[in-house]
Amino acid sequence: MAGSRPHDVYEPTEPSDALLDTLFDTRDEGEILRLAMDHVAAAGPYSAEAGYLRVDGDLVRCPRGRRTHALAVDRRVRELTGRDGAVTVPGKPWGRALGLRGQEGLHGYLVVTSRSRPSEAERSLLATLVRHTAAALSVASTHRRRREDALELHLLREERTALQEQLVAVAAELGYQRAVHALMADVAASGGGEEAVTRALYELTGLPALVEDRFGRLRSWTGPGRPEPYPEPDPVRQGEMLHAIAREAGPVRVRDRLVTLIRPHGEVLGVLALVDARGETDEHTVLALEHAATSLALELAHLRNLAEVELRLHGALVDDLLAGTDEASAYARSEAVGHDLHRRNYVIVVQWSNRASDDAFAQTVGRAAAAVGMRSLLTRRSDHVVLVADDRPDARALYEALAQETGTRSGTIGVSAPCESLDAIPQRYQEAQRALQVRRHSLERYGTTFYDELGLYRVLGPGNGYRELETFVHEWLGQLIDYDSRHHAALVETLTRYFDCGGNYDETAESLAIHRSTLRYRLKRIRDISGNDLANVEDRLNLQVATRVWKIVLGGCG
Repeated sequence: MAGSRPHDVYEPTEPSDALLDTLFDTRDEGEILRLAMDHVAAAGPYSAEAGYLRVDGDLVRCPRGRRTHALAVDRRVRELTGRDGAVTVPGKPWGRALGLRGQEGLHGYLVVTSRSRPSEAERSLLATLVRHTAAALSVASTHRRRREDALELHLLREERTALQEQLVAVAAELGYQRAVHALMADVAASGGGEEAVTRALYELTGLPALVEDRFGRLRSWTGPGRPEPYPEPDPVRQGEMLHAIAREAGPVRVRDRLVTLIRPHGEVLGVLALVDARGETDEHTVLALEHAATSLALELAHLRNLAEVELRLHGALVDDLLAGTDEASAYARSEAVGHDLHRRNYVIVVQWSNRASDDAFAQTVGRAAAAVGMRSLLTRRSDHVVLVADDRPDARALYEALAQETGTRSGTIGVSAPCESLDAIPQRYQEAQRALQVRRHSLERYGTTFYDELGLYRVLGPGNGYRELETFVHEWLGQLIDYDSRHHAALVETLTRYFDCGGNYDETAESLAIHRSTLRYRLKRIRDISGNDLANVEDRLNLQVATRVWKIVLGGCG
């Protein structure tokens, strides 16, 4: 019969009231599209090929859509640009992309296919389902926009409240900042120094305030609870604390204290701290501490400038003393800068391997000397700093203070014999340099050496017999020195270390960072090249003295 269908007989029905209720009660647009796709077959011989929702101006495929011909269908739907149109799917003679439209515009698409051409009634039922789906999407879209508008309004109200609170906080903060600025300006104007700063900080915060120098020694305390006696600082822990604080951007809590560095021009001069055992500090406390540290740093920077002027005055006087100068003039100038040259003075030479001998290092040496109670004049040379002190320095105090100041122990200090008169200072300067050189060429090259404790090394110093000493060294070490020069070897240094270690193979090898077998080979080469036998008492003595002269007097040169 014409018009009959050879396959399944469909009984199309209009969308039920239950389906319509569900569609219009659902607020999820994806769920509405899914329901419509599930009920397409009820309208006729249809299959839901795909569904699309318009999201941020783009058409997004519904996850439940079939993926068999996804790319071709996607491309066709986008080509339609909002219009209805035919869709070709292999094996499906009929296919349409039906736009889901509302008053706001296109909500999406429903792509439907059929194995036979649908009747007019079936198309009408499908169109009804599409209209109801589009209407439900319009309702859901309206609700979604209302929710979004309500959420945006809520967020705007919260933002307004937050801004109002922030304005109140900023006003309070500005008021507190003005108070801090005013108080610290008064402190700076008064020139009160550390005591004035800790007093102002205590008034602002109500917490005990203190200043320590970089070694951990107390300089000022305002407020209750000051320890009596104040604890003696541990140099190692103090150094570790300073390094830890320097790595941070602001104040750092160290046990019961809030600590910040006093650091004008990048150099740490000490710490400013608040004692806060209960952890009551807030942002206002931190602000006051930071401003106080800045004020104190400016004050100390001013004092540093004065120290530079004093350094230049001291330097000119010491330069003249080292070169030899008129006694009357020297005494008058020393009294003007507060130093007593009538006492027995000592010349001290300081050299640090990781520090250039510039004004900054000279000031560091001056501070360290003052910190350990030394009264001295100071100047600098190309590679060392020179002090003229009115008393014999402690064997370790100055070295330890400088190690703490510089952060390294790679330094050497030479101290002269006592100076009984001003015209002896040039000679004492040479003695201090000799003591420093002896220390630098010893196994323990870092530390302090006194000239009057050198013993044999004093006899080996340069003098009238300097050329004879060169001849003696050439006689006993010349062949080894020449060999080292030609072959870039270190036989003379090996022999020197061997004697320094008392002939002990293990200690010598360890000091040279070589194996015992390498040391044996080098000593054999020394015997072969020099023709001298280390087992011979006379050869051994002459070789040992020659290595001492080579290292100490000639400075280890060829």
